Amino acid sequence: MSAEYEVHAIRYATRDGRRDHMFVDADPHDGPMPMDYFVWVARSADRVVAIDSGFSREVAERRGRTFLRCPAESLRLLGIAPEAVSDVILTHLHNDHAGNLDRYPNARFHLQEREMAFATGRHMRFACCGRAYELDQVLEAVRLNYAGRVEFHAGEDEIADGVTVHPGGGHTPGLQFVRVRTRRGWLVLASDASHYYENIEAMRPFRLVFDVGAALDSFQAVRRLAGGDIGRVIPGHDPEVMRRYPAPRPELEGIVARLD
Repeated sequence: MSAEYEVHAIRYATRDGRRDHMFVDADPHDGPMPMDYFVWVARSADRVVAIDSGFSREVAERRGRTFLRCPAESLRLLGIAPEAVSDVILTHLHNDHAGNLDRYPNARFHLQEREMAFATGRHMRFACCGRAYELDQVLEAVRLNYAGRVEFHAGEDEIADGVTVHPGGGHTPGLQFVRVRTRRGWLVLASDASHYYENIEAMRPFRLVFDVGAALDSFQAVRRLAGGDIGRVIPGHDPEVMRRYPAPRPELEGIVARLD
């Protein structure tokens, strides 16, 4: 029997934002648009897979984000110890997705090879590309690679039965998003292939984008892998996720949403 996963989103940070900072074609007169920061976890009968690892309190304070809770330690709200995580899928290496790697001592890390090349390559000398990365986080990923704990992927691949990764491009050249088999069918964790529902619904790329054309192609890939049902797409930063999906327990309202 094919594996099925329960999938949760954990909200670990937030910030105020404006619509004119969120879209490549934004109207400068647009109003507020808050942004939440999530990590995700998929659990089957015999495997725990974390998707992204967030940032630390120190990074949040330096970048003006409101830090709510440690992403790794928040897994314990679901009865999961970080030590029990077998695989961590890093959708990309931006600061809000690739910190805290040392908190997963038994995991293998999954990354598109193109993302590592970009994060350590020539474009990092330009602030418009490099400022979204944290050097210490990138160096930790390099150290883990030297330790033999990073699995590189070159396009679509299967991480485990019921968990696949797919290249997203656009936001960064090596972005990947994740598809997970659940009791309601395939669920697509878009991460920053679509920051908000509005990005993919209106085909409007997020403002921080390396390749606009690739971002538009990624929207179509996400839609296809969700079977054309945007209701099975989970965007990477939209506060709406916490409103559309229930908390697993009342005391976790606004903190954890069950997505499957």
